[in-house]
Amino acid sequence: MRIRRTLPIVLAVLIVAVAVTVAVQLRKLAPPEPARLLPGADAFFYLDLTWARRLNGGKELPQVSHDPEYERFIQATGFQFERDLDEAAFAVHYPASWPGGGTGGSAREPRFSEVLVGKLQGERLIAYFRQMARSVENYHSVDIFTIPLEGRTLRVALLSPDSVAASNHDDAAVIQGIVDHSKRLASPFGGPALLRQYYKRVQLGSLVWAIARIDPAEPATSWWSSLFASPATLVISGSFLSPLHLRADAIHLRGEAFTQSEQEARAIADKINLFVALMHSAEISLGTHGADPDVKTLFDSLKVRQEGDRALVSASVSLGFLRKILSGSVPELTEPAAAPPKR
Repeated sequence: MRIRRTLPIVLAVLIVAVAVTVAVQLRKLAPPEPARLLPGADAFFYLDLTWARRLNGGKELPQVSHDPEYERFIQATGFQFERDLDEAAFAVHYPASWPGGGTGGSAREPRFSEVLVGKLQGERLIAYFRQMARSVENYHSVDIFTIPLEGRTLRVALLSPDSVAASNHDDAAVIQGIVDHSKRLASPFGGPALLRQYYKRVQLGSLVWAIARIDPAEPATSWWSSLFASPATLVISGSFLSPLHLRADAIHLRGEAFTQSEQEARAIADKINLFVALMHSAEISLGTHGADPDVKTLFDSLKVRQEGDRALVSASVSLGFLRKILSGSVPELTEPAAAPPKR
C-alpha cells in the first residue's frame, strides 16, 4: 500500500524535475531575452557589454565624444551608455520597396528597433522622455513616448526597472508589440521568425552576434556585392567556447553564409581564401617585424571552408588584441626598420 501511494508522488517529482531541466536547457539555447522581445525584422545584432568590461579589467569602456545633446541627456537621466549599458539588442527593418522586400514599410531608409538593458534611473528617464515627447500613449499600463527626432518619429517605452525599448519605425504597432512581448512569460521558443530560424547557428555562449539577410541589390547591403552575387543569410558570432574546448585567452569568431546553392557557397569561400592569401603576402612583404603579433595570430588562425550551400569562416581573436581595441590603441602594420648599413 505504501509503495502504491509513494509511486505517484515519486513520478510527479521526476516529471517536474525533468520539465525544469528541459526548460533550463532550452533557455540556454534560446536567444537572450532582449532579442526575443524584438519585432520581426531583416537583421539582428546583439552585444553583451558586461563581458567587454571584464575584458577591460573591470574598467569602464573608453569614453566617447560627448556632443552637447548627449551631454544634456547624461545630465538629465544619469545614464551613460559606455558606463551603464549591459546588453543591447537591435532589429533592422529594410524598406519594403527594396528588391528583396523588407519589414520597414513605406520608409525610404532602414528603420531600427532596440531593447537596451542596464543600470537605469527610471524616474529621471521618464521625466526626460516626457519633456521631449510630442505625445504620450498609455498602452497596457506602459507609457509610450512619441518623440520627434531628426525628421523621424522615435517611440520609447520603459519596459522594466532595467530595460527600455525604442523604435523609429513609422508603425506604432511595432513598439506596442515589444511591450506585449515583455508582458508575457518569456518563452525560449519566442522571438522573430528570422531569429528563430537561424539563432541555432550562433555559437553557444556568444557575447556578440549578428543575423542578417544580405541582398547585394539592396542599397544598405550593396557593399557586400564584392563577396555575394545573390541573396544570402549571414550569421556571425563570437564566443569563448571554441568547437573543441573553452578558450580563456581568446574569443572564437565564426561566420556562416547560407546561400542558395553549392556553387555560390564555393565562390564565396574562394573569394575569402584569396583575401587571406593576399594578407599573408602583404605580411611577408612587410617582414616578420612589420605586423603586430596579435594581428599575425588572428590571420594565422583564419580557416575557410565550404559545406554544401554554406561558406564558413572561423578565427581566434586574442584577449590582448581586444584589450588594445578597447583602449583605443589599435595596432598598425608598419614597414620594418631598415637594417643599418654595414661598415
